[in-house]
Amino acid sequence: MTSLTSLKLVAAKRSNGLPVIQQRRQRLSAKITLQLRLAQAQTDGKPLGIIIKRTITDPVTGSQKVIETTKSANPWWFVTDTGQVCLNVKYGSKAIELAKGKTAIELASLDDIAPTLDIIQKAVDAGELDAQLEIVSKTLRAGFKKKA
Repeated sequence: MTSLTSLKLVAAKRSNGLPVIQQRRQRLSAKITLQLRLAQAQTDGKPLGIIIKRTITDPVTGSQKVIETTKSANPWWFVTDTGQVCLNVKYGSKAIELAKGKTAIELASLDDIAPTLDIIQKAVDAGELDAQLEIVSKTLRAGFKKKA
């Protein structure tokens, strides 16, 4: 028991995980990173090939094996009828309202997508969009409730 007396013993409890808002920030930040990769691929003129690994079970033998497959991603930007490039920031399937009644950012050209996404990612990491994330997540969750 003399070995343990040299150590500093404390009564500590491990937290159960990140707060919900931190999880939402990380989820949105990961999606922004995906959009940055998509914008870079479009600028380079290459298709975006996001390779993910999946575990499948062989129906004949019952053994599991890991395969690599590509994942598709839809861009958040679009060109309007007037030729303007607009960028939405989406959480799930919903566009986030960045200002009262405004969900899109107007850009001068397609080259401005990556710098704009960098600015948005910094804002997300700093917690500037927490209120908007809360609103849009409530809207998304309301769609999953059972109707009586």
